[in-house]
Amino acid sequence: MNGRSVAGSVALITGAASGMGRATAEVFAAEGANVACTDVAGDAVGAVADALVSRGQSARAWALDVSDPEAIRRVTDAVASYFGGIDILINNAGVSGFAAIDTENYEATWTRAFMVLLTAQQRLIRAALPHLRKSRAARIVNIASTEALGATSRDSAYAAAKAGVTGLTRALAVELGPEGITVNCICPGPILTGMTAAIPDAEKETFARRRTALRRYGRPEEVAHMTLSLCLPAASYITGTTIPVDGGLMARNA
Repeated sequence: MNGRSVAGSVALITGAASGMGRATAEVFAAEGANVACTDVAGDAVGAVADALVSRGQSARAWALDVSDPEAIRRVTDAVASYFGGIDILINNAGVSGFAAIDTENYEATWTRAFMVLLTAQQRLIRAALPHLRKSRAARIVNIASTEALGATSRDSAYAAAKAGVTGLTRALAVELGPEGITVNCICPGPILTGMTAAIPDAEKETFARRRTALRRYGRPEEVAHMTLSLCLPAASYITGTTIPVDGGLMARNA
């Protein structure tokens, strides 16, 4: 096995229809992985997989609502059956939603955030685990956010769920470490995705100049390449980590 290559491995990616998930699917497919693209937006994720196949790469799409536990089990088993196993699980699917703690819709915002951002991740890991245990280089990468490390006003539901992802990552790294399965977490900072598209460009530029060391928003592929690095066979001694991919956001005080 080439320690610097994921060629031939099977990667299941959630939220692959757009943004960081799509970029991750493209990066892994370009590196020779068999990519299972999943997303609640079935038509959109199908178009992503079709584009990869048109380039001579290995990919297939499945519609998946990660808030549906039965769908998680069904799709995970279908991916393993189609590709002959699962080596890599990338928990990327996400939602956003702001709500002040004393507003009427806070409970709904909280429930949705935890269901999609945290509960779905442990369910996907549980569903994929029988297949990952058969892999020679099993990798799990959970996508959290810098909101898990330093929060924004009216974003407590999202921040709490993302902080839960970092805790889940550490605990499962310890639990699954004896089996050689690595579990790591990436915390993206300000990234140019659909979730940030509504922010005016001038506001993005002001925020980036004030808060990030690199003075800009990141690109989805910059997160995807860190994900790839953690999934290489050579990354076999990296587990339980939480890595900000944030342009220096967390490092900068002023």
